[in-house]
Amino acid sequence: EVESEAVAPVRPPTAEKKTMRSVVHATGLVTPAPGAELIVIAPEAARIAEIHLGEGERVKRGDLLVRFEIPGAAAEVEKQAAEVKRAQASVTNATANLTRAQDLFKRGVAARKEGEGAERQIADAQAAVAQAEASRAAAETVATRSIVHATFDGLVAKRYHSPGDVVEPSASDPVLRVIDPQRLEVVASVPLTDVTRIVVGASGRLTGKLAGESEVALKVVSRPSAVDPGTATIPVRLAFARATNLPAGAPVQVDIDAEKHVDAIVVPDSAIVREGDETAIFIVNDGKAARHEVKTGLSDGERTEILSGVSA
Repeated sequence: EVESEAVAPVRPPTAEKKTMRSVVHATGLVTPAPGAELIVIAPEAARIAEIHLGEGERVKRGDLLVRFEIPGAAAEVEKQAAEVKRAQASVTNATANLTRAQDLFKRGVAARKEGEGAERQIADAQAAVAQAEASRAAAETVATRSIVHATFDGLVAKRYHSPGDVVEPSASDPVLRVIDPQRLEVVASVPLTDVTRIVVGASGRLTGKLAGESEVALKVVSRPSAVDPGTATIPVRLAFARATNLPAGAPVQVDIDAEKHVDAIVVPDSAIVREGDETAIFIVNDGKAARHEVKTGLSDGERTEILSGVSA
């Protein structure tokens, strides 16, 4: 022990009551909101016949994005159209046979069963027409899928292929990616231990300075539901309070507001003394510093909540 008679002048701060808000820190990515992204994939193995847009170009809803050349698609449509005509001709012939059979029956020349047979032929022919029309509709659907139009106003974020390339109908072989830069959000990876502290509607904000951005306000729009495979985090979606100039894919740091304690007793962080498992503060008592053990709560990086051990 070292004993000193020297007086150390100090300026003690005052404990006070304030509203404390806990914050969850997380990293995230700026991504298009649901419905604000279109990834063009070939409907089946095909060759790209037409693609004029480059990365960064703007598109309008309904603009042509990609036209595929699907082998056999046009031929299949013609084939099914011919099948429809053949089935319709069969209906016409069966109807004529029924009219003739009914006329012969009225004159007593033919039996009733001939008319019944003709009616069955009409029913079969009509069923064949329906089947042929369904096959033609399916073929036309495949042919229609060979042309892809923009479903919203946006811009081309990425172009993966050029005209003449042969592509596969797989998510691993995309052709074009279109996004709406006016509808972006942040998907933050929240540690599993903090999941229960996040509620839908909670406020948040980007931290750090990004490309001329001032403080950017966010709002939690989805409640965590599933753990990211291979990680100990859960994705949380946060919407921007206003349009942002940040590009899609930009990594960001976010703070999400969590618990809120009203009229909490707080002291500056510099007043907290930690010794092993004990936490204490020193209180002015008759001109001297008296040590008091305390229990701490929320902290915002500058102030710490005192749960017990000292009053305001």
